[in-house]
Amino acid sequence: MKEDLCMDIDPPPFKENILATAEDWRKALDKVVPAVVVLRTTACRAFDTESAGVSSATGFVVDKRRGIILTNRHVVKPGPVVTEAMFVNREEIPVYPIYRDPVHDFGFFRYDPGAIQFLSYEEIPLAPDAAAVGVEIRVVGNDSGEKVSILAGTLARLDRDAPQYKKDGYNDFNTFYMQAASGTKGGSSGSPVIDWQGRAVALNAGSKLSSASAFFLPLERVVRSLKFLQEGGYFSTDKWAAVTIPRGTLQVTFLHKGFDETRRLGLQHETEQLVRNSTPPSETGMLVVDSVVPGGPAQNHLEPGDVLVRMNGEVVTQFLKMETLLDDSVEQKIELQIERGSTPLTVDLLVQDLHSITPDHFLEVSGAVIHPLSYQQARNFRFNCGLVYVAEPGYMLFRAGVPRHSIIKKFAGEGISRLEDLISVLSKLSRGARVPLEYISYKERHQRKSVLVTIDRHEWYAPPQIYKRDDSTGLWTVKLALRQESPLLLSGIYPVEQDLSNHTGSCTGELKDYIPEEVSQELMDAVTSLETSGEHVAEGPNSQDDSDNGTKKERVEENSSVDGDVIADCSLNEHGEEKLDESGSVEDAVLRDYQGAAPVAATSVAERVIEPTLVMFEVHVPSSCMLDGVHSQHFLGTGVIVYHSETMGLVAVDKNTVAVPVSDVMISFAAFPIEIPAEVVFLHPFHNFALVAYDPSALGAACASVIRAAELLPEPALCRGDSVYLVGLSRSLQATSRKSIVTNPSAVLKSGSSDVPRYRATNLEVIELDTDFGSTFSGVLTDERGRVQALWGSFSTQLKYSSSSSEEHQFVRGIPIYTISQIVDRMTSGTGGPPRLINGLQRPMPCIRILEVELYPTLLSKARSFGLSDAWIQAFHVILKNFRYSCQDGYKG
Repeated sequence: MKEDLCMDIDPPPFKENILATAEDWRKALDKVVPAVVVLRTTACRAFDTESAGVSSATGFVVDKRRGIILTNRHVVKPGPVVTEAMFVNREEIPVYPIYRDPVHDFGFFRYDPGAIQFLSYEEIPLAPDAAAVGVEIRVVGNDSGEKVSILAGTLARLDRDAPQYKKDGYNDFNTFYMQAASGTKGGSSGSPVIDWQGRAVALNAGSKLSSASAFFLPLERVVRSLKFLQEGGYFSTDKWAAVTIPRGTLQVTFLHKGFDETRRLGLQHETEQLVRNSTPPSETGMLVVDSVVPGGPAQNHLEPGDVLVRMNGEVVTQFLKMETLLDDSVEQKIELQIERGSTPLTVDLLVQDLHSITPDHFLEVSGAVIHPLSYQQARNFRFNCGLVYVAEPGYMLFRAGVPRHSIIKKFAGEGISRLEDLISVLSKLSRGARVPLEYISYKERHQRKSVLVTIDRHEWYAPPQIYKRDDSTGLWTVKLALRQESPLLLSGIYPVEQDLSNHTGSCTGELKDYIPEEVSQELMDAVTSLETSGEHVAEGPNSQDDSDNGTKKERVEENSSVDGDVIADCSLNEHGEEKLDESGSVEDAVLRDYQGAAPVAATSVAERVIEPTLVMFEVHVPSSCMLDGVHSQHFLGTGVIVYHSETMGLVAVDKNTVAVPVSDVMISFAAFPIEIPAEVVFLHPFHNFALVAYDPSALGAACASVIRAAELLPEPALCRGDSVYLVGLSRSLQATSRKSIVTNPSAVLKSGSSDVPRYRATNLEVIELDTDFGSTFSGVLTDERGRVQALWGSFSTQLKYSSSSSEEHQFVRGIPIYTISQIVDRMTSGTGGPPRLINGLQRPMPCIRILEVELYPTLLSKARSFGLSDAWIQAFHVILKNFRYSCQDGYKG
């Protein structure tokens, strides 16, 4: 395209050397405002540089007959979106993306022009040549979500560097931006920057939070792309053809540096004189290499600091001319003449198709979005394009601790370099399999991290699928990623394969087959370290050391930050899930050392007796199953085995660890180094405990021989001043205990309401101690012989600091064991309510009768004022000598 390539620094004079009047601006705005639309975009999936979510922005009609709307690339988004456009008269229509530039911040939607029935409007012409320093402009758009806002300004610069938005998100480059102090904010992305004649001279893209500066994209490349769409894509209002707009790249980022800086980089005086003579007098600098993407055409040829002199024999000092040459030379050789430290060099490079390194498909597995690494992110992270990139970890990878923006390097023991490699490995796995995964992060690019990934045992999500973009419809097509005969599609739900009957202490499932010998030895060393030192293998940012007895319930959140103060105007906790299974025979002495973790003299009898009955829970709740106001997706806690037979085992645990039945529960036993899945079978509606069942046949003979159920002591009830032993597990499955005194054996639980409906324990009397291990430590209360008298459980509530401020809070109290033993007895005795299938056998489930009222305490002296008779007061006084209150009906369901 033959355009004025130096317009940014040598703009033409005003066509009419007059000042626009208020009437001129009124006429221009009357024409422009009806063509400006509010865009409400829902990003259905995270993809490339964008995350899933909802945003509001602006666009404007540039072709009325074909129904084409121009806006920003970060509004169109590279992934699947659902977008509606609302015109000024509140007519709302669906729009479909037809193009988004791989680099520059512009894209196009299409719509059916016949859908607009009640509005008269005209398209806004694009006039990139009209942009000049000093031109009065108006930005018309949905600024701050106000539907129509008109902001005034004056173009101050035409050669500003492209704004830097994020280190791990979308950024424009290899172009100039315009700048004006128009003060645009969120929602005005994609707004037309118009002159007094109603022409768009630029496209609003971003702004700076700390000032009124706004940044506008020049329109030269927009005009070129629009012509391709008009000539090749339009058939009729309901039929489009996908258009390929030629875009070339060397995978190099250039910056425009002044002649003073290029001299410091070694530019020769003769070269500077040549450039100045070949360009307009207003030219002030040259293009300098800023970065080179590894694996690209320019790798090993160009380096940061190289000064570009010529391309194909033409002196190039402007981005527009450089991009024109590259776009016209896709898949062809191009000659670059550069200077590197005063040394002239000539290199021939193959211009790569930019669309070939811009992904248009992704794999979705268990909520994770995985696709080839794009040029945008490869430039941000300094990785090769095409690597297997995690745009969204979803449930399966999130559960394993794999964060966003990770690069998968190895899966199930096989190297992963392409998305096809990952799909091939998935096709060999079955549900419930646990396999290692290695990944790297751009923050720690030289450090590989290993985690264990559990293939979904339950069908929380659809089977692995491939989504591919269809630019002819603006939609994404979907198909199964695996063959129908793949084990993952054929297999049902089954326990983790850990056959310990023949290979004591070894993992004979798929994990063993995938771990290389040298890695297996490292895991053995880690187990040895775990047994001798008691330290946790992998501590995440929210983990606690053993002094805090890290059984804290963890909320796994992703922290994202925007670097700098430049924004677009659009409105994991890393918990390494490394389960280290000891390989080979386990001698009795080693087993005792693992169980005790301390000399016998330093541990109580109660601790040694109760330790084989303790279990560590790791609970994961899929995001699609966040029911009943569950406040987190990841929980850790300690439970106690209350029943164990050849067909069923039952573990009691608090409901702040197991909150809902629809969750993945993994339990690790203190008595033996094994981890198996479990199933939630009972949740008490009021009393803050749950019963979880496991299959004893999954333990193996060696493990089953050392695991037993705790002896429960429901009677006599604890009294004030009684001594008890508080016993629980640390994060390294080490038993920890202390002797405490009961200060209140029947404290009435008070749990306030929350901002959202959620479970809270009610109508429950709990046990309080004089000393414990803090609010994150759960376990059991036993007598000196190790008989369980209470479950020391965690309770969740909200602390409200004001009408608009609250935070999650947890505390621990004792739940009398008789409330749990009653339920266990009814489940195991064969009598009760409706049956439930547990481990293949029908088990009766107890029916809980509730009064549908919430009771709260009041003093006996105050109960008299509520009408309680003297006879009842005297009776209460005799029976409850240590209390001065009764229960009063405070809430009726």
